[in-house]
Amino acid sequence: MSIKLLGIEIDEFDFKGSIKRAFELMGEDKVSQVVTINPEMFGEAEVNPEFKRIVDEAEMVIPDGVGVKIALKLKGHNVARIPGVDFAKKMLEECAFTGERVAIIGSKEEVVQKAVNNLKNELKGLNIVYSHNGYFSDNNAIYNELKEANAKLVLVALGSPKQEYFIYGAKKILPPCIMVGIGGSLDVWSGEVKRAPEIYQKLGLEWLYRTVSQPERFKRIFPALPLFLWKSFKYKEDK
Repeated sequence: MSIKLLGIEIDEFDFKGSIKRAFELMGEDKVSQVVTINPEMFGEAEVNPEFKRIVDEAEMVIPDGVGVKIALKLKGHNVARIPGVDFAKKMLEECAFTGERVAIIGSKEEVVQKAVNNLKNELKGLNIVYSHNGYFSDNNAIYNELKEANAKLVLVALGSPKQEYFIYGAKKILPPCIMVGIGGSLDVWSGEVKRAPEIYQKLGLEWLYRTVSQPERFKRIFPALPLFLWKSFKYKEDK
């Protein structure tokens, strides 16, 4: 099941269902792309037809940002928010249990290495076979290294839209796997950035906690978020 928002199909899963579907995709004979969509990515899709096409062709699109959940609620759809950082962490937990090979790409060298070490210490049995920082100019070189690593789960933290382009470019090159754009998750897993207290997470108010903690984020959120909600509410979706 999926629901349209501003012309983009969003999958209607609860958290458990999203993980189940991700592992089904992992078992298919192709590279599958998961987009963890937020309001800023809707803005990119609005002005960038190529980016919208990439999102449209993704095998899974899950509502990451709380703004997306609110926009869907305004349209009469009570869809679960699935934070990308939690989705990816649960995928890693399951891979640690099953022994699936994992690759992680993105952020600064020290950040990705801290994240890898922390994840290995926390998730016993996690088989991270490849990692690389996000500072590279030759995608093909990274594709070739990923091809050799033959990971079944590839997490890409290059920021949007760069990570979505990178994953899309890998679709015809890599052996079957699932690739997920994870934004700033490595900053969290490395300990460089602290997540909001659990009560904020449960209430969907992480954005408020981060804005109070980092006032510079205010300009990024306002007026962009209210404008996104207004556009979403007024937009007439195609059937």
